[in-house]
Amino acid sequence: MELIDTHAHLYDPAFAQDLDQVIASSQQAQVCKIYLPNIDADTLAPMLALEATYPALCVAMIGIHPCAIKQDFAKQLYEVEAWLGKRTFAAMGEVGIDLHWDRTYQAQQEQALAIQLAWAKQYQMPIVIHCRKGFPATLRLLEHHQDGTLKGIFHCFSGTLAEAEQAISLGFYLGIGGLVTFKNAGLVQTVASIDLRDIVLETDSPYLAPTPYRGRRNEPAYLQYIATQLATSHQVDLATVAAITTANAKNVFKN
Repeated sequence: MELIDTHAHLYDPAFAQDLDQVIASSQQAQVCKIYLPNIDADTLAPMLALEATYPALCVAMIGIHPCAIKQDFAKQLYEVEAWLGKRTFAAMGEVGIDLHWDRTYQAQQEQALAIQLAWAKQYQMPIVIHCRKGFPATLRLLEHHQDGTLKGIFHCFSGTLAEAEQAISLGFYLGIGGLVTFKNAGLVQTVASIDLRDIVLETDSPYLAPTPYRGRRNEPAYLQYIATQLATSHQVDLATVAAITTANAKNVFKN
């Protein structure tokens, strides 16, 4: 059995003291690949250093998180563009729209997402979408840019069944993480109605640890708890969930 963590911030300072053990635990839990989403210009160096240290396991993405998009976002995008000319990345991510705390920079977030969607098409890369309280605007931009070549993942999906169906219809997988194990999150019923062929697994480490580790630091080894919840909700065995979601992840990421 193989599991793929499609979204984990292992370069985060939360792992500074025991990263080697976290990596070893992940491999013992049969996690065969971990995809690293970028946040901003400052996280590029530690992310790429982590990939270089564990090249068989960790794979870097590139992009600017919507919460890092401010008035001067062009500077950050300039650095991303420079890196796109230097080497390949697994995906453009994580990018998107986040209006949960603040709508001040919504216009800039939308502009930055549009630019990064164009780059995803130009460089033939999948795109990993961060969408929080911004689904209508995100959907509008994806519909505008979708020419049949855009594909990717709605990271940390927590929306409605209707939103799930819209995302899937645009050619995207749903990234399902620890939220699906929270009884009060309301996601269990939604995910139970979604075909496993439209789902990939993620932890979003160090955030959103699944039950029974809720409230603690998350790590890729806990992917098994998410997979187990999906096996229960879809009434299949764990090996089936692993096989289908791993195949889906490989279909998104070609490396």
